[in-house]
Amino acid sequence: MDFDLKRIAEDSISEALAKVERYRLLNEPSLAESICLDILEVSPQNQDAVIALLLARTDQFGAGTTQSSAIELLQKIESEYARAYYGGIIWERLAHHHLRQARPNSPGAAYHSLRRAMEFYEAAERLRPHGNDDAILRWNTCARVIMKNPAVKPLPFEEPQAIMSE
Repeated sequence: MDFDLKRIAEDSISEALAKVERYRLLNEPSLAESICLDILEVSPQNQDAVIALLLARTDQFGAGTTQSSAIELLQKIESEYARAYYGGIIWERLAHHHLRQARPNSPGAAYHSLRRAMEFYEAAERLRPHGNDDAILRWNTCARVIMKNPAVKPLPFEEPQAIMSE
């Protein structure tokens, strides 16, 4: 069954963005995603909504949302720094999704995802605004996950892309 969706008013965007944050904090990412889509319907270039939608989708890894649905949003992010930083977020969150799984290749898939995240964070570090060490903090977190988990290591027999395409 299809419905004609109702449009929100452009002057309600800031309040809608606050609701997005609230729903993400309440672990209701699908509700946050829906609100982001409503915002983007009236303001397609709204960077706060694009980033919030990307985060809401990464919150749903393992619940039917794919990595590609988050990656496709990177091209809509205008800032080169933010594209690199949120690219790292996608891969890092994918790694944590792999770590929550109890599959034999999950630690190896997590390793490759963490290393990819670290590459994005290194790019973001080079582009970061003065005084913004967020990319360094995230890189260090990824490194610590790898160092503290002996099972999180490269898979010797598979290409990383084959593992990360879930």
